[in-house]
Amino acid sequence: MVKEVQAINRFKKFLQVEKGLSDNSVYSYTYDLKKLSEFLSSRNKDMLDATQEDIQQFLAFEKTKKKNSERTLARSLAAIRQFYNFISDNFGEIDNPTSKIESPHIEKTLPDFLTVKEVDKLFSSISENDIYELRDKTIFELLYSCGLRISEAIELTYSSINYENSFIRIIGKGNKERIVPVGDEALRLIKKYIHESRQDILGTRESEYLFISKKGSKLNRKSVWRLLKNYVTRTKIKKNITPHTLRHSFATHLIENGADLRSVQELLGHMDISTTQVYTHLAKNKLQSIHKKFHPKA
Repeated sequence: MVKEVQAINRFKKFLQVEKGLSDNSVYSYTYDLKKLSEFLSSRNKDMLDATQEDIQQFLAFEKTKKKNSERTLARSLAAIRQFYNFISDNFGEIDNPTSKIESPHIEKTLPDFLTVKEVDKLFSSISENDIYELRDKTIFELLYSCGLRISEAIELTYSSINYENSFIRIIGKGNKERIVPVGDEALRLIKKYIHESRQDILGTRESEYLFISKKGSKLNRKSVWRLLKNYVTRTKIKKNITPHTLRHSFATHLIENGADLRSVQELLGHMDISTTQVYTHLAKNKLQSIHKKFHPKA
């Protein structure tokens, strides 16, 4: 009989090697499993002999005692369900106790985004004459004009960029490769950053990564979050803006200007179009405005 710790470690390796998930995604999965394990342990139970009722009690505990949202509960249940699917498929020793548990219903809401005017205001507040601000402006431009995830942007190397054909080669979630077009403004900033800023930041050190910290190492996610917050404070834009907000703004502006969902899905690197469908109400709003403007009886 496989042991709980052994099962979790094998599942973790499965996520890393076979599914190719990022370290952050693997951490999220194992964090949810750890919470379940601790809950069951407090009741003298093991994850491998948990029942449907045990899982339901855990979810109820997370909701009422921990005050977790429906969205958080749905994510936790998805991680737990996948763990039990893995155990059942690979060891065949237990039935999946989550198989008959329905996921919490969550409304898909459009993430916060910036208007075009706000994007311009943000970028115009960042100087191109300071080596660090030029670096920051370049990475923000890529997040917005290419719709990159922050994890994808910080992993960019020299070889990621094809200047001749104006595209960037991205290795996204699940180690999936996609080609993303890059506009003239982003290319201009990349070239300016490389020629006027990057080497000054790097000094005598060497790095394959495009975006470099003051210490000469790869710029990390937390630093980009913090830097963006500082620039937003300058603009006095009253929105909770994160690097992902720029990606959402990219998708929103594409939809608002007539792009179809399938194309946006490809550009964002969504494996499932249902993830992209959070933006469908924008397309509906666009159609409604066209109908109202041009139909004689609207």
